[in-house]
Parts: sequence; C-alpha cells; structure tokens
Amino acid sequence: MGISQSEVDAGRGAAVPGWAGGAAVSDYFALLKPRVMSLVVFTALAGMVVAPGSVNPVLGFVAVLCIAVGAGASGALNMWYDADLDARMERTKNRPIPGGRVPRNDALGLGLGLSVASVVTLGLLVDWTAAALLAFTVFFYAVVYTMWLKRRTPQNIVIGGAAGAFPPMIGWVAATHSIDLGAVVLFLIIFLWTPPHFWALALLKSEEYAKNGIPMMPVVAGPRRTKAEMMVYSLLLAVAGVAPWAMGMVGPVYGLVSAILGLAFVALTTAVWRSEDPVWCRRLYGYSIIHLFVLFALLLVEGSAAGLV
Repeated sequence: MGISQSEVDAGRGAAVPGWAGGAAVSDYFALLKPRVMSLVVFTALAGMVVAPGSVNPVLGFVAVLCIAVGAGASGALNMWYDADLDARMERTKNRPIPGGRVPRNDALGLGLGLSVASVVTLGLLVDWTAAALLAFTVFFYAVVYTMWLKRRTPQNIVIGGAAGAFPPMIGWVAATHSIDLGAVVLFLIIFLWTPPHFWALALLKSEEYAKNGIPMMPVVAGPRRTKAEMMVYSLLLAVAGVAPWAMGMVGPVYGLVSAILGLAFVALTTAVWRSEDPVWCRRLYGYSIIHLFVLFALLLVEGSAAGLV
C-alpha cells in the first residue's frame, strides 16, 4: 500500500478551524507538549548527572530549564505548522489550534520567542556549546523533521528521531563543556529506540496515516518491511543499552537491568514480526515507554550515587 507525493503535499492546503476566542493559559501550555517536555527534562537531567565531574546546582537547574523551554518551543512550532494535519487526525484534532482555542500565529510567536530565549539564556549562563546544540535541536525538529521529512519520506521518524535524542547530550555538555563518547552513547540509545517505538504505533494507525497523506513506513513499505527494520533497531538498541556499563559510566546493576530490558525489547519485537495480531504492537509500544524510562532512571540514580561517593 503506498501514497503519491501529490497526496503527501495536498494536506498543506487543508483548512484549520478559526479561533473562537477565550483561550486559557492551559491551552498555551498545551502548545509546548508538556508530556514531551517531561521526558526531555528527565533524559537531559540523566545526561547531566551521569557525566563525569560535577555541575553547580544553580547552573544545572538553569540548563535543564532552558532545555525544557527549548523543547516546548519546538512543540509550539510543530503545532503551528501541522495545524492542518492535526485537525484531520483523531489523536490530535482537539489540540489548541485545530480545536479553535488558540490563533495559529500565537503558536508561531510563542515558539520563536521561547526558542531565542532558551538558547541565549543557556549560552550566556551555562555553556555556548550546549546552547548551540539546543538551537540545532529546535531547528532540526521544527524545520528538518516537521516541515521537510514528516510528509515526504518514510524515514521521517528515523532521521527526525535525532531531535529527541539530543537532550541527554545537551545535559552532558552543560556539565562537561565538551562532547564526549559518553554523550554520543546516550544519544544513540534514544535514537535507536525511536523507530521501533513509533513504528509500533504506526502499524496500529497505518490506515489513518495513509488517509492523511503521511508516508509512515507501514504505509509506504508495508507491515513486513517495517517489522524487519524494527528488529534491526531493537537489536542495535539492546547493544547500545548496555554500553554505559561497558564503558564504566555506571555500575553492574545498570548493566544487568539494561541487558534484561534489551532482551525483552527484542523478544517483543520478534513477536510483532512473527504475528499479525495487533496486540503485540500495543504491548511493544507500551513496553518501549517503560524501557526508556527505566534505563534513564537507573542512569540518574547511579550517576547521583557516584556523585555522593
């Protein structure tokens, strides 16, 4: 099952409901994608804590806050550009813009303003290399992924997933003022986790994606090819997951748990690959969230413990 380029581009002209007025503060906050922000804060903090050396608590707080605001800015820019698409998707049709509660240009202004504020503040108060990475992350998510990749290639999640993988690296750089191999490993964990996580959902929502002209992998290449690529990423993720222990960044508890989590991820992906039952996609999608949370929670705990020794 495939879609044409004309179908992909057609969505840009779709109408978006007008603003009905009376937007609440919560509507503007929703533009920042708070659930995504919470994950960004969590992984960025883990990257900062597990990094060698120590960071001033006040500067550490400023860095995490700036990273969170930058992530929120990316979310607002994404909702501004994708408002037409959000209005047609069941999962997103009640967001502030398609729901008619926030004017589209307000989202643009909010996103641009927060982007500049977060990057400049992080550079002036903490580290300009970390600020440059944050600026690149916002640009990558808002422009490269949202405006270019999302509607044009089935590799949208693979390439665009880099934006979600940068926060722990930014946290690491904020603490060490350099990009080391450890930062790259943390980046790779999230980068490799992203395709099987989102493709599990895409397999469940493939008809809706096809209807709205989004070239997700199951729509363009079919379920079988998607599941095969999910297996490859899951195997690579299992290896990357234990790398922090192998590199001496954390202790054996993390090493053991990450190995078990990696094997479970591969086992669930294998079940998805072998079965046509959508229940396995749902289980993998749910498990993948737990998987990433536990990995970075352990990094945070062991990094904090090491800092107290």
